[in-house]
Amino acid sequence: MPFAILDDIKTRYMKQGSGPALLMMAPKGFNSCIESWQSGKWQEMDVFNALGKHFTVIAYDRREAGQSGGRIETLTWKTYAQHAKLLLEHLGIEQAWIIGPCMGVSVATQFAALYPETCAGLMLPQPVGGHRWIGKVRGMFDRHIAFVRERGLRGAAEEAAAKRKNFFEEPDAGPWSSAMAIDPALASRFVAQDAEHYLDLVAKSRDGMFGDTFASGARPEVLMQINVPALVWPGDDPSHATSAAHQLRELLPRARYWDMHPSKQTAASMLEQLLTFKRDVERNEFPAKAS
Repeated sequence: MPFAILDDIKTRYMKQGSGPALLMMAPKGFNSCIESWQSGKWQEMDVFNALGKHFTVIAYDRREAGQSGGRIETLTWKTYAQHAKLLLEHLGIEQAWIIGPCMGVSVATQFAALYPETCAGLMLPQPVGGHRWIGKVRGMFDRHIAFVRERGLRGAAEEAAAKRKNFFEEPDAGPWSSAMAIDPALASRFVAQDAEHYLDLVAKSRDGMFGDTFASGARPEVLMQINVPALVWPGDDPSHATSAAHQLRELLPRARYWDMHPSKQTAASMLEQLLTFKRDVERNEFPAKAS
């Protein structure tokens, strides 16, 4: 698969199919990479080939995930959204549909807030959110902070090199673990930095992205201003509280809500929802929500 250098970050991506562009922001939290689509109902759907019949699909490893690199700085939803926009610019794409299940929803809503003119429509399946989700992800950051205080930055870098796992799989090594494992220069910079400054950066990343139990991503007052057609459907597990989908349904001005419990969602019905949404938006049969 090809790589692009986006703001000095090496980024792995793929492109296939035909039709309007569809930028795919992968699920699986901090392991948001191309392979993350190859599980569950997305795998059953054969998602790249199925959607590639209707879109030019563009999937990528988000920065600090998969085989993409990273940079040690405060992480924000804006940081991730800007990275995605640079990929579209690299490919010469001015407008795209956006799909982002799971934590990809968080990046997608921030992307739409920053670049509404770039978004043909938002597809937001099973957003993360809820008390248990926030507790889990904040706990990962806290575990990493405790590890660095005990073992130091060198210990975290060594853990990343030895385990070669992502932040979700092995929180001790931190959010830059995947990138450090494939980039010795990044690992060297990681070890050389001031530890207290770094720990402050980690805490700011945690609190900025996961400060409360609201569906993560663009804040409520921002969501209410996103005048982009959106398709939302719920999850129902400790990481994807149904309440997160309802928050988006309530606040996004042009949201369509597929009220189907995850146990009854199938690969075929999910694909049908996505393609019906595309058709209705393209036919101008997707009205604004009444105020």
